[in-house]
Amino acid sequence: MAANEEEKTFGDLGICEQLAEACSALGWRAPSRIQVEAIPHALQGKDLIGLAQTGSGKTGAFALPILQALLEKPQPFFACVLSPTRELAIQIKDQFEALGSGIGVKCAVLVGGIDMVDQTISLGRRPHIVVGTPGRLLDHLSNTKGFSLRMLKYLVLDEADRLLNMEFEKEIDQILEAIPRDRRTYLFSATMTKKVSKLQRACLKNPVKIEASSKYSTVDTLKQEYIFCPAKLKDCFLVHILAEMSGSTSMVFTRTCESTRLLSMFLRALGLKAIPISGQMSQAKRLGALNKFKSGDCSILICTDVASRGLDIPTVDMVINYDIPSNSKDYIHRVGRTARAGRSGVAISLVNQYELEWFLQIEQLIGKKLPKYPLELDEVQPLLGQVSDAKRIALAKIKEKAGFRKRKRGKADDDEER
Repeated sequence: MAANEEEKTFGDLGICEQLAEACSALGWRAPSRIQVEAIPHALQGKDLIGLAQTGSGKTGAFALPILQALLEKPQPFFACVLSPTRELAIQIKDQFEALGSGIGVKCAVLVGGIDMVDQTISLGRRPHIVVGTPGRLLDHLSNTKGFSLRMLKYLVLDEADRLLNMEFEKEIDQILEAIPRDRRTYLFSATMTKKVSKLQRACLKNPVKIEASSKYSTVDTLKQEYIFCPAKLKDCFLVHILAEMSGSTSMVFTRTCESTRLLSMFLRALGLKAIPISGQMSQAKRLGALNKFKSGDCSILICTDVASRGLDIPTVDMVINYDIPSNSKDYIHRVGRTARAGRSGVAISLVNQYELEWFLQIEQLIGKKLPKYPLELDEVQPLLGQVSDAKRIALAKIKEKAGFRKRKRGKADDDEER
């Protein structure tokens, strides 16, 4: 950031005193680079495409201009923010409420895994800001009597590159049909692709493009390393690193929901405080796992890419890629969970013989060769017996729980027959 940007305050950007005080109360001493570059354009009423590294203050960059416009012309259903994941939607809602606490802002969050009736009651209170995932928002637009976004003034797509892929294409198209064309639209993400142009044609009007970072960069305060390890010894390397960094908080990323469950159970069998989070868990359990991790009850979060997007957990010291992502951009989002808001962090990738090509694609994407983490094979081999025993215990417990659930379902069926 240039020196003249470092000297700016939120007031210098045009943010009113009430909101500037809210920023101060949240510990935001000065605007970040993406905020410095985006907020003045937003306050002038322009559409935005914002690219910035994770942990760089993107939420503030779109929330502050929206809240300031709301102050000038208050109305229900003023803005809608879409997120690809439930946890990120809840976090964005919390951020809006924190920034708007002094001005009476009401928010509603619409995500799956939470009772539709409760959300309908929340919409009945006519909130100013609606934050949600596309599928659940569309459910309410279709089925909740009296709810519409026909008066909407602002639409935000956070983690826009993910929202623009085929997974959400149908829902996004239907939402765009249900909201006014005359509105402000913001797209924000840490990574952007050419897919943006599709939505740009559909709903952006002469947007200002802001790149507060290079296209696929990681922050300078992040130390990135790799270990090349045989697949059969990957668990030993993982245990050694976690034990060595026992005073740290760590997020371990796996490819599948089943892996999160197995890894967390075998690590607990070894005395390590691990907890899983994945898309197969209920929303209550997912939020419970996140809260335990944030509060320090568990120091290791084993997760799928459901936790790689946008989550702001300030105290994450280390990210471990237990499985290398096949999509290189997912690496950027995963390692962005640490080294946030100017803090330092470590990212270690465990690369086996089957994942080497994916790892080389990651190095190509970020434009640099990563150094090797200083850990040798002979240092971890003594752990093999202990790790194998712990995995056997974990697998037995998983099998026992599966059998219990099956018996419980069978009993329920018997009861129904009676």
